[in-house]
Formats: sequence, C-alpha cells, structure tokens
Amino acid sequence: MSIVIVGGHDRMVCNYKEICKQHKCKVKVFTHMPANFKTQVGKPDLLILFTNTVSHKMVVSALQAVEKEDTIVERCHSSSACALKDILCEYCKRRG
Repeated sequence: MSIVIVGGHDRMVCNYKEICKQHKCKVKVFTHMPANFKTQVGKPDLLILFTNTVSHKMVVSALQAVEKEDTIVERCHSSSACALKDILCEYCKRRG
C-alpha cells in the first residue's frame, strides 16, 4: 500500500515514515512544496492531508494530482503521530 502525506512538521518526518513502516506501507512525505510536486505525488492508495500545517495551494495541487485516480483522501487538522496512527488503523480496517 502506498501513502502520500502532505503537510506536517519537518521534525516529524522520520516518525511518520516509521509509523507507516509498522503498518507495512510505503510513504512519501511532503512538508514543503517542491517545484514538480504534482508529478512527485504519483498514484497513492491513500493521500493524507495535515490541514493545519500546509498551505492552501499545496492542498489544491495534491488534490489535482490524484483527482482522476482511485485515491482515498483523508484530511486531518492535527499532524501528530497519534493522528497518523488513527488514520492508518481506520484505513486498514476498511481495506481488510
């Protein structure tokens, strides 16, 4: 399963990756918007938007990048490790 996380804190990137690894997921984390953001997003199974720590422009770009895909989009105001764990647990329940 592939996941893209948009937003969050720079200091939490390693934690986000470790949590996703524990749930057997491949993850890309974008805390800042790179120049070719839309092409880097790819075709994830799950797109997580941490809305409190991300610009509106980055949210719009991420949603445009996955709009024609079968990607599930989860929005969360908190960008904590606990919030990510809750999202992944809920997503895994729905899948299996």
